[in-house]
Amino acid sequence: MTFRTRFAPSPTGPLHLGHAYSALTAHDMARAAGGHFFLRIDDIDQSRARPEWEAQIQEDLRWLGLTWDGPVHRQSEHFGTYRAAIDRLAARGLTYPCSCTRRDIAAAASAPQEGVPQFGPDGRIYPGTCRGRPMAEARPGDAIRLDLSRCDAPALSFCETGPAHAGTHTVTVAGLRETVGDPVLARPYMAASYHLSIVLDDAGQAISHVIRGEDLFEATPLQRFLQHLLGLPTPEYHHHALIRDAAGKRLAKRDDARAIARYRDEGATPQDIRRMVGL
Repeated sequence: MTFRTRFAPSPTGPLHLGHAYSALTAHDMARAAGGHFFLRIDDIDQSRARPEWEAQIQEDLRWLGLTWDGPVHRQSEHFGTYRAAIDRLAARGLTYPCSCTRRDIAAAASAPQEGVPQFGPDGRIYPGTCRGRPMAEARPGDAIRLDLSRCDAPALSFCETGPAHAGTHTVTVAGLRETVGDPVLARPYMAASYHLSIVLDDAGQAISHVIRGEDLFEATPLQRFLQHLLGLPTPEYHHHALIRDAAGKRLAKRDDARAIARYRDEGATPQDIRRMVGL
């Protein structure tokens, strides 16, 4: 099997040291295996994506010494693929429209049972308020959710090689109902959710290894289940450690002080960046 991986930033701000670590790790692992490294632009949220940020991302990656195989994959060019997948699930009776706002969901979950998780990889666990609504009632401002109460599957598994979670992990529908709730497949005025779009993108690019930060590990069971529902292959996963600030918080797009472009302007070299992130 040829090693194929990707780096998938969102063009909503500058790349920081955490992005550099993830991109360098994926690139180095791919090249060491004689495989392929792809650049994917996760611009599914067109309200926030900006072409100038994509241009900056590519410039920063080239400066770091990274090269990618084939053309850049942009989510905005694959909306039809996402819509077709949702239609397939809808035809099986597995989806419903949801008009709940974040405030509605928070209010419905205001008195959770003790010991029951309130948040999962899809945000606050949805209480099922709109479950049962037919897709024929969908309005332009509705989200589309997967109805886990209508889903069934044998125990699934995925392989993880990252340092914190190495091993084989099991995914069950019962576990997803408890820890995720009915996940969003498409948000209002967006072609697809993050979870749905990336499993379709990974399959479309024949990704064999997903290399990303350990903050996304808890999202993997849901993504594994979506792969099962859609008949998609399951890659191997490697969730690496995160680069954190002095207070121990993971870096975010707002951390401009740690932006790669700023280090470049101050005279840093790509080798300096590698040393900063422990490579």
